[in-house]
Amino acid sequence: MFQKSLAGYWKGKVCLVTGGSSGIGLAMARQLSADGAQVWLLARDAARLQAALAQVNAARLAATQHCGALSCDVSDAQQVSDALRQATDRVGLPDVLINSAGIATPGYFEKLPLELFRQEMAVNYFGAVHTCHALAPGMIARGSGQIINMSSAGGFLGVFGYTAYSASKYALTGFTDALRSELKPHGIRTSIVFPPDADTPMLRREIPLRPPESQAIADNLHPASAEDVARKTLREAARGAYMIFPGGNTLFWYWAVSLLGGLRYSIVDAIIADAQKKMKKASV
Repeated sequence: MFQKSLAGYWKGKVCLVTGGSSGIGLAMARQLSADGAQVWLLARDAARLQAALAQVNAARLAATQHCGALSCDVSDAQQVSDALRQATDRVGLPDVLINSAGIATPGYFEKLPLELFRQEMAVNYFGAVHTCHALAPGMIARGSGQIINMSSAGGFLGVFGYTAYSASKYALTGFTDALRSELKPHGIRTSIVFPPDADTPMLRREIPLRPPESQAIADNLHPASAEDVARKTLREAARGAYMIFPGGNTLFWYWAVSLLGGLRYSIVDAIIADAQKKMKKASV
């Protein structure tokens, strides 16, 4: 049975976090370390990784926790395989895999380069496929494990200005749904997370690139803190939840999509039309 609180559930577990050098990934890594886990970070930038690892080590519950960091581009299957082999050689097969690596570049579809669609699919979708594919055989053989994939509201609702990002997150959601069914009989728990906008370096990079319509919609929302999203995600994952909504606005939109069906498009269209109307007034 899963504990009903975060405290102690992760203690002693080997947790591997992709995208762990910043944002929600780093927030989860720190909280896991504070709960007694052995945390290993995967990200591309070696310098940022070392700075993140220093924070993870500072948060440790005990000095005996063996935490580490490996530079790796999750879009490259061979790099992923090599990095996970190194981590497994040092601390054993991870008990928990958290796929938090992600990129997002908003913009009008017709102005986005085709290469961007490939890049976002490579990181946001194939990055998770690569790590899961590398670790699943060992977890199946052991008969235990836990996989947490970070999706987005863009993973169940097409978001204006985010055609590349939404496509990659829809793919991740579908992949995780199918993966859950296959891995559950082997004792492996899976979660898919739909976080709200969070105050992270990725969001701060996105904002100047957003089409005005996208920003008009976002102006009605208040970004959550990365720490709060991380805490709620880990709490629900410890309880064994499959679908995790660490923010009320994503849960609202999920139920709206589920209950309204095709009517949701009328609502979305109305929101966009209102945003465009305000833009025209502002430009006069």
